[in-house]
Amino acid sequence: MNPEDLRGALDSNPYTWQERKGEVRISWKGKIATVLRKDRAQEFLEKISIASEKEAQLIMAKITGNFKRGNERGPR
Repeated sequence: MNPEDLRGALDSNPYTWQERKGEVRISWKGKIATVLRKDRAQEFLEKISIASEKEAQLIMAKITGNFKRGNERGPR
């Protein structure tokens, strides 16, 4: 288990990404969480290209800002 993901919230791979028309859309459980454009999109693509699946999940969680707050649990 990743020491940054103590609850194991990223084990189910809730984040996905899609590159489209120069943008990168990051979704959480099928809902768009954020859209990256220009430099941020390019930086993301560089990081994600060398990351493992678990590292990719952590990168996306941090970019969306939901990692520290625990929002990745979803609606109750």
